[in-house]
Amino acid sequence: MENNPELVREVENALHVDIIPGTEIMAQGVAGIHFVENESNQVLVPQPSNNPDDPLNWSPLWKGIILVSMFMIAFVNAFGPLAIAPQVPMYMAEWPGKTIADILQFIGVCILVLGFSNFIWVPMSTTFGRRWVSILAGLVSLAACIWRANAHSYNSMIGASILHGIGAGTAESIPPVLIADVMFLNERGLWMNVYTWSYFGALMVGGIVSGAMSDRYGWRSFWWLNVALYTLMLLFQVLLHPETHYDRRHLVSSNATNDSSPPDVASFEQEKFTAISSEGVHPITEYIDTVFRKGSPTKSQFIEFTRRASKRESWLSIWTPIMLFSFPIIEWSSFAFSWSASCYLMINLTQSQVFAAPPYNMSASAVGLTNFAPLIGGTVGMLVAGPLSDWVSMKATRKNKGIREPEMRLPTLIPFTILAIIGAFVTAYGYQNLWKMEVIVIVGYTLLGLQVTAISAIAMTYSIDSYKPIAGEILVSATVNKNLWGYGVSKFLTPWVIRSGYVRPMITIIGTSTLIYLFAIPLYIWGKNLRRMTKDSYVHKQ
Repeated sequence: MENNPELVREVENALHVDIIPGTEIMAQGVAGIHFVENESNQVLVPQPSNNPDDPLNWSPLWKGIILVSMFMIAFVNAFGPLAIAPQVPMYMAEWPGKTIADILQFIGVCILVLGFSNFIWVPMSTTFGRRWVSILAGLVSLAACIWRANAHSYNSMIGASILHGIGAGTAESIPPVLIADVMFLNERGLWMNVYTWSYFGALMVGGIVSGAMSDRYGWRSFWWLNVALYTLMLLFQVLLHPETHYDRRHLVSSNATNDSSPPDVASFEQEKFTAISSEGVHPITEYIDTVFRKGSPTKSQFIEFTRRASKRESWLSIWTPIMLFSFPIIEWSSFAFSWSASCYLMINLTQSQVFAAPPYNMSASAVGLTNFAPLIGGTVGMLVAGPLSDWVSMKATRKNKGIREPEMRLPTLIPFTILAIIGAFVTAYGYQNLWKMEVIVIVGYTLLGLQVTAISAIAMTYSIDSYKPIAGEILVSATVNKNLWGYGVSKFLTPWVIRSGYVRPMITIIGTSTLIYLFAIPLYIWGKNLRRMTKDSYVHKQ
């Protein structure tokens, strides 16, 4: 709606509120406009077209297929690259003379490349669409896993890890874009949580499976399992995943008007009638989507390989993620995302070092099984954080006369921040003082798993709600930030632990994370002012 200045002024005068990008009308009848609603009488944002091939209009079956594909992209790409912690003793035996820090570089270099690879994938997805980019990235990762399974030297495994990081980068950028392509604003909180759970859950499940398979069949078997998973994912995408990129800048749904002749009369059926209110008699235009939840993709959305963006738009998709670091909201979201992930990475980097050594003396498979705790915690975070943040936002929207602001999600961070602090303290002091394994795993690991899915999803949904047209570019900025910090943690945590013990480095990490989360307080108060500073940016016109 912000693309129609006249309508924006009418709504601002009617409600006495500034309508800027990120602010959404969730009430009917404002300025004489009746929007398309769902069965619960909630206004749909963004407004769908009246075209059956519009992904927002697809049937639940086709949307479900896209969400399954989203899950597979996130899960399969995250399952292997960071799951080697239980295998560390086996790699050390395979390449004698290599230290724990050397072996953990298989994780470190992969993390580093994962983020920067999205400077390739996101511009390509903007230019050529999500379908073909997902397939190409899957082929790259498939080749990397075959290489890993056949690596016979340390340097060869490093090379395979780098290639795997390039291919697996789509796990951190394409799924949120798919969610924004097919889901409405009031649904995104839940599905962003499903995405973060599938991504971080894969890291946890990967550790369980890699430990068990390596103990029984050797470490190479795990990479052949990854080859099978990528093959299944690619078959699914080739046969069932249509293109979801849809240019809706021309649609009347984003330029709704109560004029008698809307810009695109073919986009919606209209019903015009006269309403009598306390302000007098005025015409009302109601837009009716006759194919809502009845649409399906066309053949061309499966087979066409066409340029969907101009050269300027393609170059902007490379420049925009860099430029976005100057936007305070996206900068904060990136750091919140980064440090919640770093809190979980502490588990990944230390579990084998702690539990394979005395007094625990656990096998690779037993170390891997400790990942069930963060998996359960991450599942709880997924089930609670998304619906809770949606509920908190909707309740605040009703109090705000049907006007939703992205900042309304932020109070949901409070309980998850407290749980993150408890989890980190239990893990750090448990490690240092050799507490019972059950206490460290059940309390510490579970809470650190819970916080990573919950805080990541809330922070990223906030920035995407504020700057919806550039969801993919936001994820590039966030993942570059996350993976730079992740690489730093993977590079320096082990030497720091050896030098100072577990408490100092781990408490430093959770302390830094908490400080970042506290910046949500000024964002809740002044976040709209920050969005107002960027309201004329080109990013809102993409």
